[in-house]
Amino acid sequence: MLNSREWKTFTQSKDFPFTGYQRLTLISSCFGRFRSMETGRTQFPFPYQPYDIQEHFMRALYNALDQGKVGIFESPTGTGKSLSLICGALSWLTDYEERRRREAAALLQEGEAALSTPAAQTSTSTSSAEPDWITDFVQKKAERDLVSKLKEDELKRKKREERLEMIRSNVQLKYAMKRKSCEDDEAFKLLQLSKEEKTETQEDQEDEELVVAEYESDDETKTRSRFSIAEDDTDDELVEEHVAKIYYCSRTHSQLAQFVHEVQKSPFSKDISLVTLGSRQNLCINEEVRHLGSIQRINDRCMEMQKNKHEKQLPEEGVKRKRGPAKSVCPFNKASALQRMRDDVLGTVHDIEQMLKLGRDTHSCPYYATRLAIPPAQLVVLPYQMLLHEATRKAAGVQLKGQVVIIDEAHNLSDTLSCIHSAELTGAQLCRAHSQLTQYAERYKSRLKAKNLMYIKQILFVIEGLVRVLGGKVGQNPQSQTIKAGTEMLTINNFLFKAQIDNINLFKLQRYFEKSMISRKLVGFVEKYAGSGVSLHTQSSSNKENRRTEGLNRYLQTLQSSQSSVPVSSADQQGSAETEKVLSASPMMQVEGFFTALTNSNTDGRVVVHRQGTLSESSVKFLLLNPAVHFAQVLKECRAVIIAGGTMQPVSDFKQELLFSAGVGEERITEFSCGHVIPPENILPLILCSGPSGQELDFTFQNRDSPRMMDETGRILSNICNVVPGGVVCFFPSYEYSKRIISHWEASGTLTRLANKKKIFQEPKKANQVEQVLSDYSRCIQRCALDGGGLTGALLFSVVGGKMSEGINFSDDLGRCVVMVGMPYPNIKSPELQEKMSYLDKHLPHSGGRSPGQALIENLCMKAVNQSIGRAIRHRGDYSSMVLCDKRYSRPATLSKLPAWIRDRTSMHATFGPAFSALRKVRSEYADTCPQSNHCMVAKTLHIL
Repeated sequence: MLNSREWKTFTQSKDFPFTGYQRLTLISSCFGRFRSMETGRTQFPFPYQPYDIQEHFMRALYNALDQGKVGIFESPTGTGKSLSLICGALSWLTDYEERRRREAAALLQEGEAALSTPAAQTSTSTSSAEPDWITDFVQKKAERDLVSKLKEDELKRKKREERLEMIRSNVQLKYAMKRKSCEDDEAFKLLQLSKEEKTETQEDQEDEELVVAEYESDDETKTRSRFSIAEDDTDDELVEEHVAKIYYCSRTHSQLAQFVHEVQKSPFSKDISLVTLGSRQNLCINEEVRHLGSIQRINDRCMEMQKNKHEKQLPEEGVKRKRGPAKSVCPFNKASALQRMRDDVLGTVHDIEQMLKLGRDTHSCPYYATRLAIPPAQLVVLPYQMLLHEATRKAAGVQLKGQVVIIDEAHNLSDTLSCIHSAELTGAQLCRAHSQLTQYAERYKSRLKAKNLMYIKQILFVIEGLVRVLGGKVGQNPQSQTIKAGTEMLTINNFLFKAQIDNINLFKLQRYFEKSMISRKLVGFVEKYAGSGVSLHTQSSSNKENRRTEGLNRYLQTLQSSQSSVPVSSADQQGSAETEKVLSASPMMQVEGFFTALTNSNTDGRVVVHRQGTLSESSVKFLLLNPAVHFAQVLKECRAVIIAGGTMQPVSDFKQELLFSAGVGEERITEFSCGHVIPPENILPLILCSGPSGQELDFTFQNRDSPRMMDETGRILSNICNVVPGGVVCFFPSYEYSKRIISHWEASGTLTRLANKKKIFQEPKKANQVEQVLSDYSRCIQRCALDGGGLTGALLFSVVGGKMSEGINFSDDLGRCVVMVGMPYPNIKSPELQEKMSYLDKHLPHSGGRSPGQALIENLCMKAVNQSIGRAIRHRGDYSSMVLCDKRYSRPATLSKLPAWIRDRTSMHATFGPAFSALRKVRSEYADTCPQSNHCMVAKTLHIL
């Protein structure tokens, strides 16, 4: 078999049988094959001398990207996973671009040589009826087209590189931007001043923006939404074609910011074009919009401003502009300012905070500037909810065809996909949506086109059917409607039949929602007329129509005054004014999402009808059972997909549920798992089968509530707190069990004995209190390390799957020991989980004598355990103990699901004595070697990712 050099020599020899266009196409098709044959790299740019496992990681990653694989990569947190991803992936991207450049140059050279060859030499004998001159003409035209395309691509590449180089080196550009920013500030102040001087006009003119435009559903090719802002609000020169790029996804914006900071420290920071994407809530700098609070309100207001701008730029022919106040347009969304910010974002690596500052300095919108920067960017950083949801992906301008996707922190990828594509509606939301849409149709029925009215009536009919399934009626207060409690699981088709809406085309309704933007119109309608209880009609209510509408308005106000009609998580934090603002928002967005969910395949999902005491508390929920159906498109379009995490074990169900079910063959999947960089003696994983008094540790549902089991758990913690310095983190399987066992300890005096050794902290229920608790916990450990005294540190009670089991670093003295009480199995009686198990048993193969449903339960439990106990070891010099309190951990099948770097060091103890001796030995060893560890690191080791 020839290598690339031998192949090039052969093609240039007289023995090569092809000429002209045939020669060019054959050479072009073989380049890709030689590229995959010559894969591999041994040296990678790195900011310091990499660990061996980092070098292995980067080589495996490079090969997976080059061969177009779906890779599952596991590297424990603290091993430099982010830097390994950055340096390995960007090294491949650099080499890939260089190879493409060389190939294009070689093809261009061959093409120009072919064009310069006389026609007589390129003519070959043929049995076709065409004369030789026609064949030559066709071949020459194909050659010219190919050469022109190569020249055009080369010119675009050079222009792009020259522009980026100019951006990075031209300091004068920043001064010009600053001068322009001052001018824009003055213009903005004048705009605000002119707003204050505006006078109100007639109500009908103000309502014009709330009326749905004429809708044509039968000819989608002729329909062009006048409110679309994807590319319509930008100049043509701002839109570029997509270059080869890597999409990096993670779970939260803080994790993305940490990744960007690692890129800034890497050797690629000066050469890479990176853009960070986020929601409007994260990137908006317009204070008038930001103060609206909820993401739904921010999106609606921003879309309205873009629509106003678009209508102003493109007035309809023959339509006379009505007098009245000018519609509000965002002053930060100007083409020239967006272009300047886009160039600055591409020229220097920025995280979200830096982009916000840049946006304020340049008076340009970071949200739209980052969207414009996607095509020319080489590395796009975004939350994986934005990438995994097709509609959101398209709206953001993300194109996956032939690109690379890296999904970090992917241990919960399957659950994330299911949650993104599931939807739930309460009876209160359904009744409120029906009431608001009815009032909207009544008010504007004389100004709505017939097709709009038809679709609105269909939406109302479907909502009535959903309420009917729950056992209630529309037009009545949902809180006063009592229904028989119970839960029912239905297929999509059976649910549609039961609701008597099977004759409605939900796909057409879905398109109507998208094209007409009725949900956003309804939000504006509710905000205008119902936000403060204002009557919908100010004129006399003497006629029958007004009396009917006023009755609906009173009903709407009663719904708003009810605290339980809509779940508001931030009501206690924002006060009554914010509560009223949230309650006034329309739930039509949620209705739209539920309608979309019902368009899934009948076999891929179920509808859970959950009836409680009242209609207001009851709900209908769509449950996605097959997340692979939505992940399949990502896998199909992308060149390569890398799924990475600190703890990916167990991966068997992951492969079956997400990859094999999506049509990925075993030959395309590659796996990589590495150990930790810490010495093996720095961790002490222990499995306790019994406690100090000999009580067997069996935290099954039947045994865990016994007083003997709770007392034994208290004695184990007391002994651990006596010998372990610094912080001890104790994880319970659920909030309910945590509350029960702590109450028992309070009554028995165990909690007092624990408090004599370590100050006790508990995981808060409210997310906004987590940081304060962790800060107090850290300061307590620091004081104890410096001052000594009776306390030796702090004890933190947490819950598996709670706010502190993921994304929190308990490094160094913050987590010298992690205690896992019992095994956190999910609630097997949950109807959703039972249906999921049944679906897997039916569609996935059995293995190892266990059904896929049983394997799911075990894997969910062990994934949660692995995430929790991995909180303690965060860097090379760290050390910690991990105590697993339950005899079931000693089962070989369970033990095999621990990460290899923990499993290989795990020891099982039938009695408590040997385990306690091992804990004391660890303390004595590190007290001698690291006497200053208690106060040299603790102040800077608490990181909220």
